[in-house]
Amino acid sequence: MTRIWTELSGPELGELSPETIAILPIGSAEQHGPHLPINTDFVVADSLARDVVAGYGEGLGLLLLPSMSVSKSNEHAWSPGTLWLSATTMLTVLDEIARCVATTPVRKLVFLNGHGGNSALLQVASRDVRLAHGLQTFVMHPSVPPDHGGTSTAFELGMGIHAGIEETSVMLHLRPDLVRLELGKRGVPEHLASFELVGFGKPVSFGWLSNDFGTDGTLGDPTGSTAEHGKEKYEAMITTAARSLAEIARFDPRPPR
Repeated sequence: MTRIWTELSGPELGELSPETIAILPIGSAEQHGPHLPINTDFVVADSLARDVVAGYGEGLGLLLLPSMSVSKSNEHAWSPGTLWLSATTMLTVLDEIARCVATTPVRKLVFLNGHGGNSALLQVASRDVRLAHGLQTFVMHPSVPPDHGGTSTAFELGMGIHAGIEETSVMLHLRPDLVRLELGKRGVPEHLASFELVGFGKPVSFGWLSNDFGTDGTLGDPTGSTAEHGKEKYEAMITTAARSLAEIARFDPRPPR
């Protein structure tokens, strides 16, 4: 059986196992500096979802929903080409997709989020969907964004959150034809490193737009990026995603009977 939602028939979807895990990849269409394309987050989330479903779908009961290519990216609204949904619209879209999923026997829905700007909103959406439609909901990332507790390289001073070395390297692995590395330059707001409590991944967060920092829209340093590093990073993403989905498959918050 195909593991692609839209390649199944209505009757087939109605006969799915309740153990099926539906995965909704969520990308974005937003500026990524002068060296990366608008669809960077979409490429990463969509590629990862497809590769994980192809490699582990049968064993874990995975089913791939159509990827979202536009999401909440208004921190990049200043840039030509950025497409974004408001928080209200995004929450409505996620709720209505979940409503449709819930008409099938599927009981688990995973948001595989490729854009850090969606992270807080997806936590809200996952709980709202749980209440409204009875689905078990989960939020995953290809890798946890540094501004949400993930790691960033030391030479990026913990601020490699957008179009820096990691993201650029992964794109050099997945879509080198879309990368213009010669245009990439360091865009780290180094003056913020001295703040102990306020900052990305620190106890006090702050509202920001990507043109607040005096850079070209990059928050990180892409200059040392390589396809080899990107391949290593991407393969680690696949391994971690498969392990996460294996736990999701058996996850139940209720105490054992």
